[in-house]
Amino acid sequence: MQDDPFIRYVDLHKALGGKPVLAGVNLDVPRGQTVVVLGGSGSGKSVLLRHTIGLHRPDSGDVWVDGESITGLEEEQLIDTRKKVGMLFQAGALFDSMSVEDNVAYALREHTDWDEERILQRVREVLSLVELENVEALMPADLSGGMRKRVALARALVSDPQVVLYDEPTTGLDPANQRRIGELIRTLQRELHVTSVVVTHELELCFAVSDRVALLKDGRIAAEGAAEEMRESQLPDVRAFLDGVRDTPDDVQGGHAHA
Repeated sequence: MQDDPFIRYVDLHKALGGKPVLAGVNLDVPRGQTVVVLGGSGSGKSVLLRHTIGLHRPDSGDVWVDGESITGLEEEQLIDTRKKVGMLFQAGALFDSMSVEDNVAYALREHTDWDEERILQRVREVLSLVELENVEALMPADLSGGMRKRVALARALVSDPQVVLYDEPTTGLDPANQRRIGELIRTLQRELHVTSVVVTHELELCFAVSDRVALLKDGRIAAEGAAEEMRESQLPDVRAFLDGVRDTPDDVQGGHAHA
């Protein structure tokens, strides 16, 4: 159903190295919208994102993708889910020994029976979507930071996913490339009608691309709401983050709230 969220995180708990990272996350990602998860460094944003494709498994709680619980699925059973979901990893995660063409084509060669001509046509299509042309023969070492991010984004898009996950997509980029990535996220949502989840600590990116914003703090969603509601929110946790104070005292935390 169109009204059902494409992704649901339900009472998600996860500890890493004995340290609680997620402590009861509840969040819905509506179909066709861009949800930004804000949070400070080490707040668990990337860990939350990786649960969406089974790279992390919850200690308790549930993850739903396109109406199906993926929490108990085996690796082979996750393949169908992963085909629906493209992910832009924080560092790009390109294969350094492969050309741009081979990086972007990798999933198609591994998971489809397409002939080479069709694969190369699709590679050119998605590179054009991210405003890169005639770079197929280049190696990752030949690319600028912004180009690497866009090649990684092309690779995330090549299988025509229904949702794209962005893990700190502008980290390490100069302001011009940060803006370009933000514009691409919005353009792709508008033109491809994809659902998007963006995790970031960058406020400019957040409000440039978001339909909804959720603040992750102390392992929980401290507040969530439409982008404009969150920008104007007077909740202490939200104001502290937006005003640049990363460590809000415990006595002003407050529980889950809608801005």
